[in-house]
Amino acid sequence: MLDNLFTAIPTDTAHEAFDDLLVVPGLRIERIVSRGQKSPPDFWYEQDEDEWVIVLQGAATLRIEGRDDPVTLAAGDHYWLPSGLRHRVDSTSPDGPTIWLAVHR
Repeated sequence: MLDNLFTAIPTDTAHEAFDDLLVVPGLRIERIVSRGQKSPPDFWYEQDEDEWVIVLQGAATLRIEGRDDPVTLAAGDHYWLPSGLRHRVDSTSPDGPTIWLAVHR
């Protein structure tokens, strides 16, 4: 089935949108649309699965536990988050959508 990552972009600015694009055994690909959202204070993601993220549009800043400097992602930048790595989203573009792809395995 043909689809496009840039169609039907949610316009709700109050919440991030998470849409599974493909789910098969051992693999999940999701589109995330952020509009200025960030992780709540003192919240850390710590997942049981590996995750690879790429920013397709917009920008984001990740905070990785144990790393002094934040990771700033612009369109085209990608980052590997191995399982168990504590991380958080410090910022996403406030003036337009940040569109991510996240690949989980």
